[in-house]
Amino acid sequence: MEKYIDLLKSLISTPSFSKEEEKAAEIMRSFLTLEQIPFKTKQNNTWAFNKHFKKGKPVILLNSHIDTVRPAKGYSLDPFAPIENGDKLFGLGSNDAGGPLVALLATFIHFFEHEDLPYNLIFAATAEEEISGRRGLEIVLPEITPVDFAIVGEPTRMELAIAEKGLLVLDCYAYGKSGHAARNEGENALYKAMDDIEKLRNFKFEKVSAILGEVKISVTQIEAGTQHNVVPDICHFVVDVRTNEHYPNKEAFRIINDLIESEVKPRSLRLNSSGINELHPFAQRVKSMGIKIYGSPTTSDQAIIPFLSVKMGPGDSARSHTADEYIYKSEIKAGIERYIEILEGLKL
Repeated sequence: MEKYIDLLKSLISTPSFSKEEEKAAEIMRSFLTLEQIPFKTKQNNTWAFNKHFKKGKPVILLNSHIDTVRPAKGYSLDPFAPIENGDKLFGLGSNDAGGPLVALLATFIHFFEHEDLPYNLIFAATAEEEISGRRGLEIVLPEITPVDFAIVGEPTRMELAIAEKGLLVLDCYAYGKSGHAARNEGENALYKAMDDIEKLRNFKFEKVSAILGEVKISVTQIEAGTQHNVVPDICHFVVDVRTNEHYPNKEAFRIINDLIESEVKPRSLRLNSSGINELHPFAQRVKSMGIKIYGSPTTSDQAIIPFLSVKMGPGDSARSHTADEYIYKSEIKAGIERYIEILEGLKL
């Protein structure tokens, strides 16, 4: 257990912002080397196969990320100092997702030498999750497929997120005609945008998920105008849409595009809702252990995984991206034990 806490401390001490994970990747590779576990690499991603990997068996991916967001304002502690206060371990990335990362690694190493596993295991420590980048898990997947199932390590209090919402970000542009604000001239693009924003505020997608609830639409940014006395001829606003499994992002975009007058441009359509149903063997195994099952409103690497997956890990999502981020060491220990217990009784 202590070696995994020490590994986490090393990761905390090493800045690893998205697209800048080289040193964190080196730390992961050095650890695997000391454990005498062969691994493969691609850019800042590292992955390994269990020793007795056999074709024909189901394949389970254990994945978490090595990148972090930048420190939030309000830190009272050094974000890169792994400070311990009793059971608490402070530091940027300790909770999201250092704790889940080292817990999944410990689980992988526990099973690494087993010859009689009913499935194969792959461990992957990947980059660019925090920005939904294209040089993280997305470039690893073609190297490791086919995979049957994935456990994505994120802080869920070791409860099981069997599904998560997708993410669709829309740039919307309302167009008008400029004119002098003192005279009855022009066509105010800002007012047009306000009309569309009101439509979005009142609109409800028809299909509601039993696990994920309704599709959530939030207007989060707006900008217009060049000076006080000129009617703006363009207004740009941003819409954050969290989709459920009933609406692929492409379909949600089409519905919103037809709803409002503004021009709508999606930044990406690739981060769709994902997950499994409650009858899947993994969900059934977890339910039999009395573990809570829920749908997650946040997005992770699950969104780019094309096969069945869940999200589960030690730590608490409420601590992610906050000042003085922390995780309890006991959470990591319990997480390792729980992962192992689930996998030992799992039949895919």
